[in-house]
Amino acid sequence: MNPLYPIEWAVAWLMVKFHALLSVFMEPDSGVTWVFSIVGLTVVVRTLIIPLFVRQIRASRSMQMVSPELQAVQKKYKGKTDQESRQKMAEETMAIYKEAGASPFSSCLPVLLQMPIFFGLFRVLFYKLPEAADGAPFGPLSTELARSARSSTILGDVTIANSFLKPGDGGTVTMVLAGIIIACMCAVTFFTQKSLTMKNMPKASLEGPMASTQKMMLYMLPFIYVITGPGMPIGVLIYWLTTNVWTFGQQAIVIRATPTPGSDAEKERQARINAKREKKGLEPLDFTPPKKISAEPEPEAPIRVQPTKGKGGKKLTDEEKLERARALRAKAAEERRRAQEAAGEAPAPSPGSNPLNKGAKKKRKK
Repeated sequence: MNPLYPIEWAVAWLMVKFHALLSVFMEPDSGVTWVFSIVGLTVVVRTLIIPLFVRQIRASRSMQMVSPELQAVQKKYKGKTDQESRQKMAEETMAIYKEAGASPFSSCLPVLLQMPIFFGLFRVLFYKLPEAADGAPFGPLSTELARSARSSTILGDVTIANSFLKPGDGGTVTMVLAGIIIACMCAVTFFTQKSLTMKNMPKASLEGPMASTQKMMLYMLPFIYVITGPGMPIGVLIYWLTTNVWTFGQQAIVIRATPTPGSDAEKERQARINAKREKKGLEPLDFTPPKKISAEPEPEAPIRVQPTKGKGGKKLTDEEKLERARALRAKAAEERRRAQEAAGEAPAPSPGSNPLNKGAKKKRKK
């Protein structure tokens, strides 16, 4: 039994339903009507997997954020090939993933989920449509509808069942149209990866395995389209292009609304917020995280006596070394007090004002 049969049946059912809906105000036997039926099918599929897409974005963001930590682990065990080191490296890597809630496989879920639908549509257009047109209807795809889809043209004599390698009656026009669609698929995918995904990565994540994978995908996906696209029917290429455009738009919206902290996309969002505030006559917001100043006085560091020399190159005595160390410590305490006053906090009592210190000084003088 064909494992894709339920998916093929569902794909054919959706195409037929969208065709019936569009036929109310469009020509039923027009190739454009069947093209929009495939676009409608794509919209339904992508809408159903929106939760998975959101999960993919979150997983990708988490992977980007932990990239510096993963690089540190790899540097830690660089050159160590023994079994114990490899095991520890794997354990530390998995601990980082678990703590950040990241998974290297979550980003593949939407693609993996669409693959059966993609192959189902391919089989419907490549096999079921000609069979149904020849008198063997397939589920909701009747012989009459199949003949309409098979004979209705998009441009010249091009139908949704033609392909670059099997142009049919369309000939050169089919090949040119298929080439244009494949080129658009490559351009949209490249622009999505380059201008959106890379822009949403923090600078610390632009190096290392995660960035290398992203850069590889920039060229691998267009290459896959060029290799596999010519054998695909025009209808499948339209589905592929529509889902790529959907991914671009959906990803642009998500990145614009919730960019990754520390990325260029976040800086652009902050600039847009301040531009809107400026138009309203409001002061711009400072997105720089504030530095915390502790209200409690820092503990005094123990006096460290180091071998130093005076101005003339003469060695200092122990008493002179102690006096110099006390002076440096008093200067540091004064600087802390001024910083606290500038921050609007109550200054901590200086070491010189402590009665115990005064008593200690008197004892030393005696």
